[in-house]
Amino acid sequence: MVREEGADGELHQHRCLGGLVVGSYCHDVLFRDGVPVGETLGGAAAFISNVLDGLTPSPPLYVAKVGADFAYAAPHLPLLAAPSAPTTLFHAHFPAASAVGRYHRDRVLRRLRTCDPIYASDLPDDARFDFGLAVGVAGEILPETLARMIDLCRVVLVDAQGMIRSFDPIDGTVGLLPLRSSGFFHLLPRIGFLKASAEEAPFVDIEEARKWCCVIVTHGKDGCRVYWKDGELRVSPFLAEEVDPTGAGDGFLGGFVAGLIWGLAVPDAALLGNFFGSLTVTQIGVPEFDQRMLQHVKEELKRRANACDGSCRSSISLDFQKSDMHEAFLERLNEVAKLTCTSNPTCLPTDHYK
Repeated sequence: MVREEGADGELHQHRCLGGLVVGSYCHDVLFRDGVPVGETLGGAAAFISNVLDGLTPSPPLYVAKVGADFAYAAPHLPLLAAPSAPTTLFHAHFPAASAVGRYHRDRVLRRLRTCDPIYASDLPDDARFDFGLAVGVAGEILPETLARMIDLCRVVLVDAQGMIRSFDPIDGTVGLLPLRSSGFFHLLPRIGFLKASAEEAPFVDIEEARKWCCVIVTHGKDGCRVYWKDGELRVSPFLAEEVDPTGAGDGFLGGFVAGLIWGLAVPDAALLGNFFGSLTVTQIGVPEFDQRMLQHVKEELKRRANACDGSCRSSISLDFQKSDMHEAFLERLNEVAKLTCTSNPTCLPTDHYK
């Protein structure tokens, strides 16, 4: 759902301040065949800010929470949890025979420590926002927190994993539960966009969800599919060699939202999401993007915004038709990707992201 200015009793009384991103930072440890190969900053906010901050006129407000043991210099200052609460810790094991049939079949993901949730009271109460991104990874976003985000924002985009992940009480293994069984299902009619991976999609019930909001399902090497009440379409992928799938969906969301902010139609914005999702998996942890690449993408977004001659909306809207420039945009992004390949040879072979 996208609300127009003045359609809500509160919205028209406050100046909109851009975006609001809610989701905590984490400590991520990666294992291959039981051997640790990397310890990195994790959490959706870290991956999304890596894209949004470089492409948008001004960065959104980030609300994340960590413990006193937080080990990294975060791109945006997080909230400090209660003194006894640790920073959320994930261990990602892949590949392993035990991963077959599990969520994210190429890995087994375990939540070993959990920070405090992000409460509705942690959100600002004196501002309104053009958009909100609810990107929980460890159960940190509560139903009442999401409801408050919806009150504060004209349109809210939600990553389904924050609503449907479950955690084994013994070893913290991450699983999935049906959205209908979660405490979030009643909020669907108030959400603008819902993003899910191909593994998560069966738990979301696309046919039900698309009645209420736009649903985007990422399919790795096959790109993504966009579903809405009256139709669906496929958006092309970008080739990449997968080194670490962590954060691919967050990279997608960062690119997708950046495209919407610049006035792109939903399919064109999803193409930009696919682009950044593919780049994210070519490095371990939060990727270091080539600054020339980011600048070229930003200039392309500016050019396309200027080419609208005022016909593009100044705020996020639900335009599901591919623009006349969609294929040219795909070609241009493929050209820009070569800048990344120059400094990161691992992106040259073809594989996919999840």
